[in-house]
Amino acid sequence: MWSRWREYFEVNARRPLPPIDAEGIAAAWRAPLMRSLAIFQVGESGEGRIVQEIERSRLAGVDADYRAALKLFVKEEGRHARLLAAMVRGLGGSLRRSAWTDRLFVRGRRLLGLRLKLLVLLVAEVIGIGFYGLLAERLGACPIGQALREICGDEQAHLEFHCTFFRLQTASPWRRAVFTVAWFVVAAAACVVVLVDHRATLRALAIDGATRRLWGLVTAVRRCVCTGEAVAPAPARASVAA
Repeated sequence: MWSRWREYFEVNARRPLPPIDAEGIAAAWRAPLMRSLAIFQVGESGEGRIVQEIERSRLAGVDADYRAALKLFVKEEGRHARLLAAMVRGLGGSLRRSAWTDRLFVRGRRLLGLRLKLLVLLVAEVIGIGFYGLLAERLGACPIGQALREICGDEQAHLEFHCTFFRLQTASPWRRAVFTVAWFVVAAAACVVVLVDHRATLRALAIDGATRRLWGLVTAVRRCVCTGEAVAPAPARASVAA
């Protein structure tokens, strides 16, 4: 099972970075969009500690292929960080060293054990799919819109990757109940934080339905983990791990 995910990430790792500029971005959109992308860029940068922890883990389903796939997943998130950095610079902005939302996510990951850290990563995929998807739809075929669409496709595959892991961790009814409670608490808190912090961008780009999009993904993930129902049709490249 995990060998196919490892192969999927190995193929993805060979992709070159696309050229990115601010062509097609309305002047009124640039400042709020630049701020949001800079905040997300911080969040996509660095998950090295979790790779170290998974090396020592004895959780169900964790084997050498899973460890290799998780390392490659982290590298792919680093690629997203480089893409987002190029977008920010293309819009004339500077990168941030930190963001309060990222510090909140990091502290949340460190509260309990490895499962919670992976749960927070799963929440981050939901936020990424929802927010990047909404931005890409609004921006259309411009270079930044296309790059966001590519990241969104990657995040969809990441979502399936993490859901598969949690499905293995929730084989009994009581484990599924615990997951459901933890998932809705952590995901709801994350959605509120993101919607508040990025409200200026959503307003400037006249994007409606962000709450509905994010919560729809949250409930779909719960069904995916607990019943095996697919979250959504995965991108073509993700099918290698289906």
